[in-house]
Amino acid sequence: MMVYVVVAYDIPSDKRRTRLAKTLLSYGERTQWSVFEARLTRAQYASMRREIQQIVDTEEDVVTIYFLTSEAQKRTFRIGNVALPKMEEPDFV
Repeated sequence: MMVYVVVAYDIPSDKRRTRLAKTLLSYGERTQWSVFEARLTRAQYASMRREIQQIVDTEEDVVTIYFLTSEAQKRTFRIGNVALPKMEEPDFV
C-alpha cells in the first residue's frame, strides 16, 4: 500500500534546513524551496518520519506532512512550472 504525501517546512537553521532537504530528496521530489512531494510505502513513510524527527529542533522548526487521497490529487493543480512529472495515484484512503 502506498501513501502520497506533501511535506512542507519552515526551518531557520541553514544546517538543519539543508540536511532535511537532502533527506527529503531521497524520498521524493522538490516542488518548491520548502515543499516536497513523495509516493511512499508505509515502511518508507515511517523511515522518512524517523529521519525528519532526528533532524528537526522542535523548539524552532516546523515540519508539516499532508496526506493526499486520490480524490484530493485529482482536484490539485499547478500554475507555473507544470513540467513536473505526474505521480501515480496512491492506493489508500
